[in-house]
Amino acid sequence: MANTLPQQNPRLQDKVAIVTGAGQGVGLGIARRLHNDGATVVIAEFQQQTGQQVASELTRSTFIHTDITQRDQVIAMVEHTLERYGRIDILVNNAYPTTTAPAKLENREDQDFEAAMTGGFMSAWWAMKAAFPTMQAQHWGRIINLCSLNGVNAHPYTAEYNSAKEGLRALSRTAAREWGKHGICVNILCPAAKTPAYELFEKVAPDNIADMLKQNPMGYMGDPEADIGGVAAFLASEDARYVTGNTLFADGGSHINGVSWEPPVA
Repeated sequence: MANTLPQQNPRLQDKVAIVTGAGQGVGLGIARRLHNDGATVVIAEFQQQTGQQVASELTRSTFIHTDITQRDQVIAMVEHTLERYGRIDILVNNAYPTTTAPAKLENREDQDFEAAMTGGFMSAWWAMKAAFPTMQAQHWGRIINLCSLNGVNAHPYTAEYNSAKEGLRALSRTAAREWGKHGICVNILCPAAKTPAYELFEKVAPDNIADMLKQNPMGYMGDPEADIGGVAAFLASEDARYVTGNTLFADGGSHINGVSWEPPVA
């Protein structure tokens, strides 16, 4: 499938966006697309080299080294953005630190869930709370939280990840309910994209990948920029001013009947 991208679009001109985990995968695709649509993008990334590389590629961007599992660093990410640009219009909580391998539920330990909740739930909450005052003052804000079909469909062997992402979906809907009066839209994006994690899964479970693609109505795994970034750019724009509390599936239709996610476990 050709990755056909639109010409530069100014609909996000003068907007400032933070994208966590923007050094690769879905985060990188979203950062590029928001930039293409006119936004200034803060690359909040743990990997210094990749973060700096992306920031050098995008003309209106800056890199902030951020470990999202550390509350003080998440708050500093927001504070540094405000110090540099004076505003935050768009917050994309994408980063998720991979901490555990697939495992049966009975083999999970408390620390697996604790790590997942820190990286997949608390990190987004810290960023949302820190960004709220400026969005409230502007009476304009867009928060996009990346969640997953793994949680929606309760895929096996990733219980800690599923739980964190479903918790984030509940938080997002509640924030949409409470913050809508301030002009803040909060939505959830569940992607299916060709990322480094997906490419690793291709190597360890090629038969499962083949089955999943057969069950995907569109028959291919999405491109982070062309297929996922455009949905994020819509949610970040004025076009989505009346869209909040929704879960949008940018997954080629995989959510309709679900897919057979079955990673190998011991």
